[in-house]
Amino acid sequence: MSRKSTGEEAAHNISAQPHFHQRTRELQAYGTVLHALPLDLEEPVRLEITEQLNQLLADTMTLRDLYKKSHWQVAGPTFYQLHLLFDKHYGEQAELVDAIAERIQLLGGLSIAMAPDVAETTNIQRPPRGREEPPVQISRLLDAHQIIIGEIRKMARLASELGDDGTNDLLVSQVLRSNEIQVWFLSEHLVDVGLVKAKEPSETADAA
Repeated sequence: MSRKSTGEEAAHNISAQPHFHQRTRELQAYGTVLHALPLDLEEPVRLEITEQLNQLLADTMTLRDLYKKSHWQVAGPTFYQLHLLFDKHYGEQAELVDAIAERIQLLGGLSIAMAPDVAETTNIQRPPRGREEPPVQISRLLDAHQIIIGEIRKMARLASELGDDGTNDLLVSQVLRSNEIQVWFLSEHLVDVGLVKAKEPSETADAA
């Protein structure tokens, strides 16, 4: 009799009403790693690597958003090609953001996620809200790439020294190479060549 009553009571309590405004304590604090993961990497190693990766993540998220800002605001005779190029690079950076964040989570850490936290953490200079000329947009993007590439090289060496081959592989094979090729594509847009008329040899010599 009691079993039937308990079952009826449970069925009676089921409701399709959503439970809004729920809050509870955090499952894991930022800056920590889960203790028992069969990754053959000690906790201090994972702490160090996830801290470094979160810095890279914050800077990559900032670069990603800088590409989208440039995509929306670009102007001038090279609008079409830069509009497409900036959006292509944005998509590639978005993929890197996901790969870095998932590596942090895989190592037992917590990836930085929200815009205010990213803004507090990034090493990349904040651009103005207004529109800038394409050469300035490209220069800002190249400056951001330079910061990130420097971080990647140091981080890759550290990961190798600490025995984290997975992180080293991600940094070198995916993150570094993607940033390097984007730097190449951007840099070629800052070469001073004529769009319609080639420069006279004397002009080229004077420029040199």
